[in-house]
Amino acid sequence: MASTAQSPGYRLQRTRLQEKLDDGTTRCHLCLWRCRLKHGQRGFCQAHVNRHGTLYNLSYGILSAIDIGPIENKPVRHYRPGSRVMSVGSYGCNFRCGGCHNLEISWGVEALDELAWGQSTAAHVSPAELVEAALRHRVEGIAFTYSEPAVWLEYVMDVSRLAREAGLYTVYVSNSFVTDEALELMAPLVDVLCSDIKSLEDHFYQQICLKADVSQVLGSIKKAQQLGIHVETRTNIIPGRNDDPAMLENIARWIYRNLGAESPWHITRFFPAYKLAHLPPTPTEVMWKCHDLAKAVGLKNVYVYDDKGCDCAEDNMPVSRYLQGDAAAIHTVKKCSASCCGEEGILLGKYEEQQKD
Repeated sequence: MASTAQSPGYRLQRTRLQEKLDDGTTRCHLCLWRCRLKHGQRGFCQAHVNRHGTLYNLSYGILSAIDIGPIENKPVRHYRPGSRVMSVGSYGCNFRCGGCHNLEISWGVEALDELAWGQSTAAHVSPAELVEAALRHRVEGIAFTYSEPAVWLEYVMDVSRLAREAGLYTVYVSNSFVTDEALELMAPLVDVLCSDIKSLEDHFYQQICLKADVSQVLGSIKKAQQLGIHVETRTNIIPGRNDDPAMLENIARWIYRNLGAESPWHITRFFPAYKLAHLPPTPTEVMWKCHDLAKAVGLKNVYVYDDKGCDCAEDNMPVSRYLQGDAAAIHTVKKCSASCCGEEGILLGKYEEQQKD
């Protein structure tokens, strides 16, 4: 391996939820893929790797984006309205959405490969440094978004603990394909869950995640609320994919019955991107028809977003703009400071979709 500069702060972190199996593999219990990995193999999210039977998170403290804006942009409207939040993302996702607007800062396959080989120049920010940055920019909260925070749980928990001590709230923007075990670890520390309900049809979910079904996602959302996390939900309406009025009405009915009449539902507009670039934006009338159906069901807080679809970083300024220190130093090459990896680095075996249970 080529010589690289050491980044003293960066090192792989042991995955919080893992189980060693009798066949020599180790199972990850962060999300509902529950990847079973051999030595040198990385999970479907690409952010967790098995080294000699122990799972480690590659992306701990690695930031792909930072942005600051109102909490309403998450979208969250019934928790600390009018406050400002610092949104942060990393790399790694357990879904492969065809209309993703955050490919580079969400899936981040190349970025995670670079981390695996000790060649990444992405910014590394410790939990304490991130909380300090949030306080310095005078925001009231920190949101974990852009990438799926379920695969970043170790960092989410460590930041959330320090944020709470500093008087900041935390928001977890998720697809809710997450285990009960992970939710139980998060619940004492994370204040808000903003979760997608993409559809009520299993085949829709299985196009973006082979192992997903609707009942798992809805179960996780309901579990989060039962654990005391403030929950708001969002549906991005995609023309021809999840815009059936009866199905959308049933989403509203599920929210009403399981989360309550007061539970906020955010209806967002789809904008063409990636594999769905050929589709038109969501017609305004479709969104407002969905709004009216939800109101008729009994939901009291239904919000329509004609001008905003995904929760994307708007300014896309360099991460270093929000941090203290020289940009060159922030973006030095990251090589794990621990000694467990050896000279070969982290192997690049991938956990493919055709994996066996």
